[in-house]
Amino acid sequence: MDERTGNEAAQGRKGASLRFFRKVWYLTKSYWQSEEKGRASLLLGAIVVLTLGVVLMLLQINEWYNSFYSALQNYESEKIFYELLRFCGLAFVYIILAVYAFYLRQVLAIRWRRWLTNAYIDRWMSDKTYYRLQMFGTATDNPDQRISEDVRLFVDYTLQFGIGILKALATFVAFVSVLWRLSGPLTLTLGGWTAHIPGYLVWTALLYAGVGTWLTYKVGNRLVGLNFVQQRFEADFRFSMMRMRENCESVAFYSGEETERSVFKKRFRLLLDNFWSIIKKQKELTWLASGYGQIAIIFPLVVAMPRYLAREITLGGLMQVSSAFGRVQESLSYFVDMYSSIAEWQAVVDRLTGFGAHMEAVAETHGQDLLERLPATNGDVTARGLEIDLPDGSVLVRPVDFTLVAGRPVLIQGVSGSGKSTLLRVLAGLWPYTKGKLAMPGGDAVMFIPQRPYLPLGTLRDAILYPGTKTLDAAALRPYLETCRIAYLWDKLHEEGDWSHILSIGEQQRLAFARALIYAPRWLFLDEASSALDERTEGEVYAALARECPGTTYVSVGHRSTLVKFHQDVIYLDKETQTLRRPSAIPRGREEAGR
Repeated sequence: MDERTGNEAAQGRKGASLRFFRKVWYLTKSYWQSEEKGRASLLLGAIVVLTLGVVLMLLQINEWYNSFYSALQNYESEKIFYELLRFCGLAFVYIILAVYAFYLRQVLAIRWRRWLTNAYIDRWMSDKTYYRLQMFGTATDNPDQRISEDVRLFVDYTLQFGIGILKALATFVAFVSVLWRLSGPLTLTLGGWTAHIPGYLVWTALLYAGVGTWLTYKVGNRLVGLNFVQQRFEADFRFSMMRMRENCESVAFYSGEETERSVFKKRFRLLLDNFWSIIKKQKELTWLASGYGQIAIIFPLVVAMPRYLAREITLGGLMQVSSAFGRVQESLSYFVDMYSSIAEWQAVVDRLTGFGAHMEAVAETHGQDLLERLPATNGDVTARGLEIDLPDGSVLVRPVDFTLVAGRPVLIQGVSGSGKSTLLRVLAGLWPYTKGKLAMPGGDAVMFIPQRPYLPLGTLRDAILYPGTKTLDAAALRPYLETCRIAYLWDKLHEEGDWSHILSIGEQQRLAFARALIYAPRWLFLDEASSALDERTEGEVYAALARECPGTTYVSVGHRSTLVKFHQDVIYLDKETQTLRRPSAIPRGREEAGR
């Protein structure tokens, strides 16, 4: 490597370090500038005071070494027992300070994690960001893990390293003066040349810690990337099994066990291969850290032994030098001892900032939506010059004008891939790649029912009443269940379960129609919501909509010709021309049936 390449590499490492600390500050400042900054500052101040108190007690115990071992050397029995009692007092105070420093740090960690988790949840759930990340955020993986696990790790590591660095710095300042005072000068004579090195033990400790830090960095710098990738492999392996569990019936029908097994084993193999790389690096670090720590036990005695043998210090002074050297070396070696954890901390910071950047990116994509949304003055849904594009910029539906008249049910048809469901996403405000003007009611006046309804975990009653803006008891729910031909589920209303897996698709769709009857919105958009129902049941639920909810205008997306008779208007999406058109008039008999 030439000089220029070496300089560029050094600048690159420096730049990476600066970027990392900027990321840490970016993630940290939000909490310390929030409404909780007062209590958080008080807690942090108390932790700092207690940590400094711990260092002060370590300094007192270091001085105790001199007094106690000097008394041992001189056979001063009374002083020996006095020093033993003194040590008990020092140790008692040290324990109290250490325990409460740890306790308050955990309290601060809980409060910080609670606030940061809530902030990420609010950001993830606001403005349909969770949906846009899934649909358009291709660089985002496992947002649930980012919120549940990485937030916890970030808070724990940040407090651990922040307080650890403070303690290491305070320990160094406190003990380096002791070590300087006790070490004295070192005289070296080589070939008639004499050199006096004052405080040589301090320079020795600096050199020892510096060499250990440099070796640790050289050995373990690849751990950052390996830990980052490992989290993704772990999450992908876990997600593949979770997805299999959610779709177990489909896999069983296809007898796709071998395919799924190969997917599991492939992802697990990637996980293990990367984990083996981590183990090898950690083994190298363990060799280094263990040897470094064991040598540190005897090293200060060796370097201080000349002064002891020259009777310049007592046995107590020698033990105090050993203790002080150990504290200085320990503070300077903080990076060595925590390198593997620091690597994981950096990976956590990268994942969290990446998650935040992806949410900002999809928010900006939504901000580029050129669709002008207007209030619906007459209650109709009106579109003017509405153009729908795909994420790659290609046109799905060319600029069209249409009006959905309140009180006239509409059926939207078209071949697969023509954009029927995407049109509903536009009406719901979920699709950002649009242009033109759109006027339609909002809020509780509109309800969308997808082909596979969402049933939350909890009681069946909660699932029917989702999203929970209305409250009905079991007796009030029974007529709706009877109307939708699922009255046999009435006695299960208070049972809890994963109803998306307990009930068939047909039962779930009938529950969704019951939900629509309960909420009776002014506009109801149905995306193939009866595709799993037989024709008789489909007719009964549509008839119930017309009968029980006369103020509701329903707009259906579907392929079945049987749906035509339940609607007064039909709109056809032509995939070839990328336009909307109305087919020939509905036969009179069907129109009357729709009415």
